[in-house]
Amino acid sequence: MAIAATSVADALGAATDAMRAAGVDTPRLDAELLLAEATGWGRARISAEPEVSLEPAAGRSFAAMVRRRVGREPVAYIVGRKGFRNIELAVDPRALIPRPETELLVEVAVERRPATVLDVGTGSGAVALAIADELPGAEVTASDSSAAALELAAENARRLGLAQRVELVGGTLPAQPSFELVVANLPYVRTREWESLEPEIARYEPREALLAGADGLDAIHGLLATRPDCDAIALEVGAGQAAAVCGLVTAAGFEALETRRDLAGVERVVVGSR
Repeated sequence: MAIAATSVADALGAATDAMRAAGVDTPRLDAELLLAEATGWGRARISAEPEVSLEPAAGRSFAAMVRRRVGREPVAYIVGRKGFRNIELAVDPRALIPRPETELLVEVAVERRPATVLDVGTGSGAVALAIADELPGAEVTASDSSAAALELAAENARRLGLAQRVELVGGTLPAQPSFELVVANLPYVRTREWESLEPEIARYEPREALLAGADGLDAIHGLLATRPDCDAIALEVGAGQAAAVCGLVTAAGFEALETRRDLAGVERVVVGSR
């Protein structure tokens, strides 16, 4: 895709057309985000100066990023970062891209203000680091079975100045005996759903962080089977899974239940308290 010597308007038009043809849901927005990344300009300047010519280096960088997006690589992986609550995280294929609905887990923590928190399946560290950022008095532990994901979480913790606030451990439950709150965004995609996932997810995000058996509940079953010693637990779940997970949480000894809906109205988080 030749964009090295052209105007902002022409570059955006060509990129938008190419992305739309590739099936990208938000081609114009993505084109603007990638052009902002390539030029170092804000989107306001891009909109205000459509006739300005791109510098050759910026044009080449933009063209390379557009080719990746046409291949349906997520914008967050292309630019290497993603905002989450009040922090910005480095992201790459070692872990899932943080989603807005996962911020509900942080909301639960901020409302309850626990002294000790465990984030199971931390991935990029998004939930644990956001909790540490918003609850300075909390002791936060984050676990993951993926060594690569823990490396990414550690990098984010150092960059955000939170490395001394968040303990990262391998596996599921650390040696510490109990926590006031356990939060978890575990895999919950059903096996039969894999083929219907958007290419951005199926081609690029780590499969092991997504799939969880025929009913999508294998990972949640596994966590609850360990009988985590905590006052409350908050679990992110897939669409249509809340009722089943409520049953599992109740069976694990948590009696006071509630669900939280995401912006699409999906029951996305199940909270159980003892």
